[in-house]
Amino acid sequence: MRLLTTAIHPEISDLNALTFTRKATRAIVLNQRQILMLYTKRYDDFSLPGGGVDNEETITEGLVRELKEETGAQKVVNIKEFGLYKEYRPWHKPGFDIIHMESYCFTCEIEGELTAPTFEPHEVQNGMTPQWVNIFEAIAHNERTIKHSSKKGMSVERETFLLKRIVEELINEN
Repeated sequence: MRLLTTAIHPEISDLNALTFTRKATRAIVLNQRQILMLYTKRYDDFSLPGGGVDNEETITEGLVRELKEETGAQKVVNIKEFGLYKEYRPWHKPGFDIIHMESYCFTCEIEGELTAPTFEPHEVQNGMTPQWVNIFEAIAHNERTIKHSSKKGMSVERETFLLKRIVEELINEN
């Protein structure tokens, strides 16, 4: 899969520190200029559906599972590679200094209606909801969050970068 970019948190000066890698998947589901996103009230941001890939599953199996859990998608089809976003962040739990997050992004389609999501407790607590949103509105919203929020982290920067790349490569402006 092609590398889209590598982001390194400004606090990291040594990439040879104790690092663990977490593989995640992100879904790009478009309907013209509408994109299926997750809005998180706690952070006031939009993110692509997706999350960590379990040890026993492939990346695309993780994509399908995460879409079902977070959006209620029952049938995911036409899965195609979009790109890989790598990031290095400080890790504040014992055993490691850095988390190396690899986000594998795919375009796909959902057949049928979305059913109720089955969020994890922390997702419910954070006020996560799936929404179809205009991609340009999602970008503008996330840019305001980046500029004004004290709660923002690298994830909103990742999501905004990805949304802009999606516009560049997949949204027909004509």
